[in-house]
Amino acid sequence: MANLNARWRKENTYDAIVVGSGITGGWAAKELTEKGLKTLVLERGPMVRHIEDYPTAQTNPWEAKYPRGKLPPAEMRAHYPVQGRTGYAVTEYSKHFFIKDDENPYTEDKPFDWIRGHHVGGRSLTWGRQTYRHSDLDFEANAREGIAVDWPIRYADLAPWYDYVERFIGVSGQAEGLPQLPDGQFQPPMEMNCVERDFKKAAEARFPERRITIGRCAHLTAPTEEQLALGRGKCQNRNLCVRGCPFGAYFSSNSATLVAAERTGNLKIRPGSIVTSLILEPKTNKATGVRVIDEQTGEESEFYAAVVFLCASALSTAWIMLNSTSKRFPNGFGNGSDQLGRNVMDHHLGVGAQAEVPGYLEMYYSGRRPNGIYVPRFRNLGDKATARSDFTRGFGYQGGAARQGWDRSLTGGGLGAERKAALSQPGPWVMRLGGFGEILPYADNRVTLNPAVKDKYGLPTLTFNVSIRENEKAMRKDMAAAAAEMLEASGFKNIRAGDTGYSPGLGIHEMGTARMGRDPKTSVLNAHNQVHECTNVYVTDGAAMTSAACVNPSLTYMALTARACAHAVEAKKRGEL
Repeated sequence: MANLNARWRKENTYDAIVVGSGITGGWAAKELTEKGLKTLVLERGPMVRHIEDYPTAQTNPWEAKYPRGKLPPAEMRAHYPVQGRTGYAVTEYSKHFFIKDDENPYTEDKPFDWIRGHHVGGRSLTWGRQTYRHSDLDFEANAREGIAVDWPIRYADLAPWYDYVERFIGVSGQAEGLPQLPDGQFQPPMEMNCVERDFKKAAEARFPERRITIGRCAHLTAPTEEQLALGRGKCQNRNLCVRGCPFGAYFSSNSATLVAAERTGNLKIRPGSIVTSLILEPKTNKATGVRVIDEQTGEESEFYAAVVFLCASALSTAWIMLNSTSKRFPNGFGNGSDQLGRNVMDHHLGVGAQAEVPGYLEMYYSGRRPNGIYVPRFRNLGDKATARSDFTRGFGYQGGAARQGWDRSLTGGGLGAERKAALSQPGPWVMRLGGFGEILPYADNRVTLNPAVKDKYGLPTLTFNVSIRENEKAMRKDMAAAAAEMLEASGFKNIRAGDTGYSPGLGIHEMGTARMGRDPKTSVLNAHNQVHECTNVYVTDGAAMTSAACVNPSLTYMALTARACAHAVEAKKRGEL
């Protein structure tokens, strides 16, 4: 028996374990394997292979089972009650990339819209692909304003890693020279359409401090040799990205990082593996591995490694750490600061303005650009001209102009052939601006383990107590008003500014549950994303974020991951792990 146990442990031992295969897990796999470490990636969901496991990528509208691919109300109520209430695009075309809410329960003391995908690649297959750098305005904000704790790094620490990540993933964008939105390593930008160009000209003339640019997005517009060698190609402007991209044009773990990792020969992916806790060796105060439940059989097993990267997403990583209790860590792994599960952040949205655009009826555009325009932050930039007295931090806008399509509401269009003829022509132009605002890190915005509510595997679930506060509410008023101002300045008509409401989670940018910081008494992670109290465990997903900024955070997760992997490999060589 001893020999069997020794052989089993040897077969289950790797140089590194990565929990999760999404945006950060894929990057950890790539970096660790390319640096020579035998790496095990544990993913709780099924395998998704690039191209062959995108079943609806080429499905035509007339081939759908349901009109417009919209799932029947009964199915939405039964399996997607959370995603149904948000209006999120879980459709016939994409439902295989989203969990069923009824099979993955959680408790809401206050409403929280938790949108998840459990499969190899995770949400890297369904993310919005907007790709922006944080700036020193963001990294210094907490310290400058006396809010929460200070980031233990600055922009200069991450800048070379932003460069490194952008070159690999491919980011199309336009350099603007704005200190609050640092430029990066860009492929050629996508083009604005005629209405957006005129909107840019008019809005910037009226509001010189507000810059309108094309979105910076992780889509290839001029693939490099490295990207082509991975099997990736140029964006085809289909805007069917949520189904998976068979061209590899947008960045995902499946089309890029995991491919690179597999080519090293050092990667093992184990799907259907639910990590339940970390294994702590009390004598060394190091993690020796993780405990796993097989998703299909329920069989329990253990896997071992000298270094563990938690990349399961902010909330799932927090769950694993909270569920990893021991004599050393009675309140959760590395939770001596009592900050684990706290400081939950997202980006608040659902507020802005739209307008009808007169004219341009002879103009149209080619393809369906999977991108929009972006208006970078222009409030509270550190000078009197942009300072606000009613809120701190700021927001940006994403949006764009388009012509209404065949599915628009048509009044007075008649019936039969008359209606068909009317709908065969594009409708009028509409311009929309939607705000993305920063949420501050509040210590009582938190998740906790709920042993009273178990999932289908008999595991405890999470309880959410997260809300926006007066700062965000004041910001939302300005987000609506400023959007309307820009549309009005452009001469657009029937401007409708408003707030459709927001529950935390809907931004799908969960952050902060195991934040970085300088002091182990007030943070969970150090400047290299190591758990202060157990340095061979790294956390590099959204859990690590100390503040949220107002830009999409995935690029920062990736840069932090690449940086942390380099640190881990060198630390391992020195015998520190």
